[in-house]
Amino acid sequence: MNILIAGCGYVGTALGVRLAADGHSVWGLRRRPAGLPDTVQPLAADLADAETLRSLPPGLGVVYYTAGAADSSEAAYRTAYLDGPRHLLEALQQQGQRPRRVVFTSSTGVYAQYRGEWVDEDAPAEPLHAGGRHLMAGERLFLESEFAATVLRLAGIYGPGRTRLIENLRQGNATYQDSPPVYLNLIHRDDCVGALRHLAALARPASLYIGVDYRPVERGTLLRWLSGVLDTPPPRLVAASTNRRSNKRCRNARLVASGYPFQYPTFQHGYGAIIDALTKEKKPYV
Repeated sequence: MNILIAGCGYVGTALGVRLAADGHSVWGLRRRPAGLPDTVQPLAADLADAETLRSLPPGLGVVYYTAGAADSSEAAYRTAYLDGPRHLLEALQQQGQRPRRVVFTSSTGVYAQYRGEWVDEDAPAEPLHAGGRHLMAGERLFLESEFAATVLRLAGIYGPGRTRLIENLRQGNATYQDSPPVYLNLIHRDDCVGALRHLAALARPASLYIGVDYRPVERGTLLRWLSGVLDTPPPRLVAASTNRRSNKRCRNARLVASGYPFQYPTFQHGYGAIIDALTKEKKPYV
């Protein structure tokens, strides 16, 4: 099958390697595709520039949109999650492409709940900030398009090369608050890859899934666990922030019910594997 991964970055590149190993022909679309693994065919294009999308690979069976915002500005979110999806979907339509599934990676940041509430796919998604509203707009573009679409709302992605919490602990800069508790919803990069691969292979997936592991964790609990494993300075307790921000606990029940088996069901499994790998390679935990 011919597969396009638009916005082939941290998750998209790993997904491309996995799909190529499955025997698919995979193209990785990004502005500067140099450096993609040999098994992922490079496609130089800019999702913000519709003109660069005029010659997509023919006969695409599955299209993934895994682009991320270049920074936290409203303009960057608009480009990544509104302009990019619109340009790509228009290019697919204009070129007569008929992929059997298009998959859009969104974020649990669209949920504005802030009291530690449990949320699932049926919970209200009413983002307070412009970035979240652009994400929701991108979701609607995919779900209202002529193509069969699935949205995966991913939580905080960690994995190889993404060890900011570990680095902060080693430098003595890690902090947390305990009242009210701040929850982290996490998913390992390899489970992002696995879930995306799994959902595209389903005959009749739902239109929306939340991509998180089994156990939302209070920030202090995670930091204290990491500190104990790594023998670093303990995290520091700080005063609670007065700014209202999203703080919720996300459920993965729908994704699990679809048949996806998590490789790293909890943060202990995921961070444990990262630490083991770094230890074997005798690298610093950064």
